Amino acid sequence: MAMDGENPGQERMSLRERKKQLTYEAVSEAAIAMFLERGFDKVSVAEVAAAADISKPTLFRYFPAKEDLVLHRFADHEDESARVVAARADGESPLDALRRNFLDGLERGDPVTGLCDVPAVLAYQRLLYGTPSLVARLYAYQGRSEAALARALGDRVRDRLAAGQIIAVLRVLALENWRRIDAGESAEQVYPSAVESAELAFVQLRTGLGDQD
Repeated sequence: MAMDGENPGQERMSLRERKKQLTYEAVSEAAIAMFLERGFDKVSVAEVAAAADISKPTLFRYFPAKEDLVLHRFADHEDESARVVAARADGESPLDALRRNFLDGLERGDPVTGLCDVPAVLAYQRLLYGTPSLVARLYAYQGRSEAALARALGDRVRDRLAAGQIIAVLRVLALENWRRIDAGESAEQVYPSAVESAELAFVQLRTGLGDQD
């Protein structure tokens, strides 16, 4: 029974949404496990659907493309930069907020920063960056990140230009960190230069763009 003031329909919708999210995650994780074991191109969508005990049409309702089964892990990060800008403290510029967020991510070893040497994460990233169709699909996710950030900045032409440069910088920083770790360095070894590179990147953004208001 809903508490006073609650909408029962909203409560039921919340439960449905949670169930849907759990299904998304379960199907995605099952697919990723199969791709890691056998290779992305050697596993069919029909096999993924069978392993998840759902029909192929149902799977495509959740994931419009096979690549989305892998990139679902990025879904929560798609509008991260926009959320950071929107939630920044009074008096904090968008660039300062984004810099702070990225440096915090480096300190935590957040996989999105590329500075993570957990074996399961490295295996996933090798799958992602080693599969051309996944790399191509990743650019669509990054395009949506760019659009969300541009809206958070104000959606003027200057904001769209800034968002494109910021998202590109974050991608380059993360990819450089991942490449070094994939080549055999530990996250601890890479961390100091990763921070230095991030600081340099944001100085260059600030010099080239100025603070967005």
